[in-house]
Amino acid sequence: MSETTQQTGRLIGEPGGGPGPQSATIDILRGWLGIFTRQREATILVVAVALLLYFGIHDTSGFVSQANAVDLFSALAAPIIIIAIGEVMLLICGEIDLSAGFIYCFAPFVMFFMNEYYGVPAVLAIILALLSGLVVGFVNGFFTVTLGVPSFITTLGTGFILAGLALTLSHAEPKDIPPATVTIGSWLGTDAWSQFIWAVVLVAIFHVVLTRTRWGLYTVSTGGNQLGAREAGINVGRIKYGNFMITGVLSALVGLQVAFYTNTIDPLAGQYLPMFYSVTAAVIGGTAMLGGSGTILGAFLGAIALATLIDGFDVEGINANSVQIVFGAAILIAMVANVQLARARGRGRTS
Repeated sequence: MSETTQQTGRLIGEPGGGPGPQSATIDILRGWLGIFTRQREATILVVAVALLLYFGIHDTSGFVSQANAVDLFSALAAPIIIIAIGEVMLLICGEIDLSAGFIYCFAPFVMFFMNEYYGVPAVLAIILALLSGLVVGFVNGFFTVTLGVPSFITTLGTGFILAGLALTLSHAEPKDIPPATVTIGSWLGTDAWSQFIWAVVLVAIFHVVLTRTRWGLYTVSTGGNQLGAREAGINVGRIKYGNFMITGVLSALVGLQVAFYTNTIDPLAGQYLPMFYSVTAAVIGGTAMLGGSGTILGAFLGAIALATLIDGFDVEGINANSVQIVFGAAILIAMVANVQLARARGRGRTS
């Protein structure tokens, strides 16, 4: 045994010696924890899981049941998630769409009138309904990008127009789902988990689009520094047009899904509430209102958190008015957190 070993009386791996297996495990855990906390979605993931656990543990009225799970994830969360995907893309490039909930209301009427009044085949009628959202998105892009009207005003105006059209064409009366479209509706929105499956698939697709494609890179660049993006050769107008149109199609899809799920086409469906919930989900999920950064996964988790609050309050019989207070506080806290994180990143304190 060497003199050094005799003096220390310890070997590597013995208690008090060099880093043993326990110390190495702790270091690994710390490393993973550091990686996790640096993710933009970390906070909202913790919040969403905590809310699910809270209402699950304090279940007194059937929160933990298959029927309620369908309501929570498919009926409540999925519409918020899908519209939030489009709002995230728009918010990142510095715009917003207030007409999303009105496209949601109007699109099912396009399907209804095309099929019932004009004899258009069911599949084509549904495609035309989705295209109506695309057209509204293009119009929003035209007024905002080409004519220079702020997107807040543009989409406010188109929203009112769509609301008026839905009420006028329907004579302010709900319509039944066209019988020819019922079969398609079973996989589009009628089946128990269909809406949530659509939401998960779309989240996966647009997460890849945002993080792994030029479109996503150009969207972030447009919102982060529009002048710099133009000087770098990015067609800023095309990016904004495209994201308005994406939001329009996703909003129309949600409108069709909800119509099939509820088995009625309501002229008062949608309106501002789905848009507000979706923007809230995007913001508390880590998307900056001022543009330049955002996350699809964060919006997904934000929607789950909001839907859990809505459903949990309802199941436990808590006054629904309190939900609005929680949402308002969540938006303010999320905005403060986003601003502070942005400043910290600017000083190089976070990655």
